[in-house]
Amino acid sequence: MMELSELTLKVRELAVATGAFIREERKKFSRERIEKKHAHDYVSYVDKESERRIVACLRELLPEAGFIAEEGSGTHTDEEYCWLVDPLDGTTNFIHNHAPYCVSIALRNREEILLGVVYEVCRDECFWTYKGAPAYCNDRQIRVSQVAVPDEAFMAFGLPYETEAYKPVFNRLIEGCYGHVAGIRVVGAAAAEMCYVADGRFEARAEAFTCPWDVAAGILLVQNAGGRVTDFSGGDSCYSGREVVASNGKMHDFLLNLLG
Repeated sequence: MMELSELTLKVRELAVATGAFIREERKKFSRERIEKKHAHDYVSYVDKESERRIVACLRELLPEAGFIAEEGSGTHTDEEYCWLVDPLDGTTNFIHNHAPYCVSIALRNREEILLGVVYEVCRDECFWTYKGAPAYCNDRQIRVSQVAVPDEAFMAFGLPYETEAYKPVFNRLIEGCYGHVAGIRVVGAAAAEMCYVADGRFEARAEAFTCPWDVAAGILLVQNAGGRVTDFSGGDSCYSGREVVASNGKMHDFLLNLLG
C-alpha cells in the first residue's frame, strides 16, 4: 500500500471530483428521479452514480481492499483493508437544494481508521486527515473549540429514520439542552456535522441509528483535531454508527450525562 499521506491526497482529489459531479447534477436535478428506500429515506441516481465512480477509482488505488458502501457497490469479506463510502451524505438536503451535503470516504484496517476525507459540496470544503496527522479543512489545519461550559456551547443533533426508537433519546437531549446551551441545530448531514465539530463550529454532535459510512471519516477527523468520539455510554462502539457522540472533549460528559 502506498504511504497514507499520498493515498489521502488521491482520495481528496476523488472526493472533490465527485463533489463537482454532484454540484453539476444538482443544477438539473428533478425530484421525479427519486427512489424511496424506507419511510422518508431516499436515494437518487446521483447517489448511485457517485458511488459507482468512487468505488471504481478506489479499486484502482487499493485493489486488495473491500468496501462497505451505502448503496451496495462493492463487497467486504475478510480483506485486511476496507473502504467506507457514503457517496452523498445528506441526500434529503440535496433533493431539496438545501446545504450541506457531502462525499465521505474512510479507509480502515482490522484495528482502526487509517484515513478520512469529507468533501462538503456547497461550501467547497475538503476536510481530511490520516493516522498520525493533524486534521485539515482544505489547506488549513483545524482544531476543536475550547468552549467548556454549556451556556456557550453550540450543539448539533441528528434525527435518524428510526423515529419511535429515537424519540426518547431526542427528548432527553432537547430537555437538557434547550434553554441551557447557546444554540441547537439539526443540519441533516452527519459527516459534515462531525467535520464542523472538528473545526470548532459546533462544540458537540449526537445521533443514534446511523451507519459506519456516515461517521467513519468524521470520527478520525474529530479525534485528530483534538476532540473525543464515543457511544452514549462513553465506549468505543461508536464505529458502528449506532450511537455516536462527537465533541470538543470539554462538553462530552455533559452530553453523556443527558444520554444516561
